[in-house]
Order: sequence, then structure tokens, then C-alpha cells
Amino acid sequence: MTGEASPAVWRATGLAWSTGAAALEWSTPGDGAPKTSPLDLGAALAFTTGADRRCTGLRRAGRRHACPTAAPLPPASRSAQCPACQTADRADSIAADTRLHDPRPFAVYLAHHGSTVKVGITAVERGQARLLEQGALASTVISTGSLLAARRVENLLGQALGLPDRVSTSRKRAARAHPGTAAERATALLATAESVKSLSWPEGQTRTDPQIADHTTTYGLPADGLRPDAAILPPTPGSVIAGRITCRIGADLYLHTPAGLVLLDTRLLAGWSLTRAEPDFPLTAHLEPLTAPEAPHSPSDQASLF
Repeated sequence: MTGEASPAVWRATGLAWSTGAAALEWSTPGDGAPKTSPLDLGAALAFTTGADRRCTGLRRAGRRHACPTAAPLPPASRSAQCPACQTADRADSIAADTRLHDPRPFAVYLAHHGSTVKVGITAVERGQARLLEQGALASTVISTGSLLAARRVENLLGQALGLPDRVSTSRKRAARAHPGTAAERATALLATAESVKSLSWPEGQTRTDPQIADHTTTYGLPADGLRPDAAILPPTPGSVIAGRITCRIGADLYLHTPAGLVLLDTRLLAGWSLTRAEPDFPLTAHLEPLTAPEAPHSPSDQASLF
């Protein structure tokens, strides 16, 4: 099915992080250069969803290329791409190991997610953006070098220490309810980094001394955590989403509203056209009540969780 969406429509593509700042990114007509709107802590957010949700296409070299068919997307999809664009995206992807020729230096990092410490890789030039995108509470880099060697280190830590390279969204959100202290996060990361020292390191990656970066202040995550009362369900045409931003972490926004603290997964906004609503408009998007998660286990117990 081909789309009939107007080429003049601006569509949200999700929450983007850069240099410690969060913004809502847009797919716009023209040269494909992304536009952004800041998502500042304490700011009022109020918008109305448009008539339909469409594929956001591909991003290459900092520019977005429109989906050739403007394919419609189901409201509940957390992917903002149609199957054809997903396939094309994975054909040239670091995550899918289809761009192993990338000549940039890559870092291997440890990321703290409450009950779990994970291992991952990111291009050095991206700084901490990758950690902020995934909602890591704290992190440290343990080595830098070539992409192929970074992938070997990542696999080594998975096999030798049982460190996962992915953490579920539900576990990340549970960690935000009981984040612990910065000192506890640093201790868990340093202990993991210490256990890495006994491993034989692949050539092409140079070990670095761990320097802990705690990200909770950047997000606006309170020391005693966040326990939202409800989550916004997949929007439908004409839904009004309104509230005051109290925290932005990973792809999630936490909004203060008359209904209490509400969680908005911005992946559900991607592909919708959004228009500004008056700040005093009531929230009309459907909500799902949430219950507060229990306090997580310590990261030292993570082997039993996977």
C-alpha cells in the first residue's frame, strides 16, 4: 500500500541526545537535514497527534531519507520503520555487523542499569550520546580501538563474565524506581572493570583506566527514583498529550499531569505529525495504570537473572 501523506508534513522521529541535551527530532521536507525541538527539564509539553502515522525512512550520514512509499505504521509499533526500510537499514548497520569496514575508533563501555551491568560499543566521536540514548544510569569506557576488535572484546566479556549486550526496557524502567546512589553505581562498575583485567585482551583495542560518568543528573532522575502512576498508550489520531517534563531518560519522557506522573515512550510518537496544543489543554491520550516495581537485586546477582 502506498501512502498519501502530504510531503509538507513534519513528522516526529523520536527523542535524540547530543552533548548532554535531549530534543524531539523531526523528519522534514527538503534536504533531509533533521530539525529538533529542545526537551528541557521543567518545560511544558503540549501537542496533538495528526491524522496518521507513517514510516520515517532511513538515516544516513546525518540526513534522513524518506520512505519511498510513505508506508503507514500501526499505532502500537515501537519501530518507526516499515519492513522494507528496516531491511535496508540493517544492510548498513553497526548493530547488525553489516558495516564492519567503518574506520572510526570505537570504545568498549560498561553501562549500569540497576540490577544489571552490560557491555557495549560506540564510536568514540559520539561521546556519551549512546549511553544517554539507552538510558544508562552510569557508565565507564574500558578500551578503545578498531571496530572489529571492539566487537571481539564485547563477545569476550559476554562469554567470560556473562555480561549481556542488551537490557530489556522493563528492567531499565524498574531501575529508575530505585536507582541507588552514585557511589553504589560507581562501585558496581569499578568491580566489573576490575574483573576484566585478568582477561586476555584482543589486539586492536587498548585498555583505558575506568573513569565513571554518572548520567542521572543529565536525565533529571531524582535520587529517590521515579515511580509513574500511568503510561500513555499508543496514540490515536487527535490525541492530546500534555504535561510538564520532569525527567527524560533514554527514549522516555516523564510528565507531571493532573493524572499524576505519566510515562511517555517517545518511540510511539515517531511517524506521527504533531501540532502544538494550548498548554492548558487536558490530556486526552489513553492511559494504562502502573504499579511501582520492587527494589531490584544488586548487580552482583545478575548472573542469576540471565
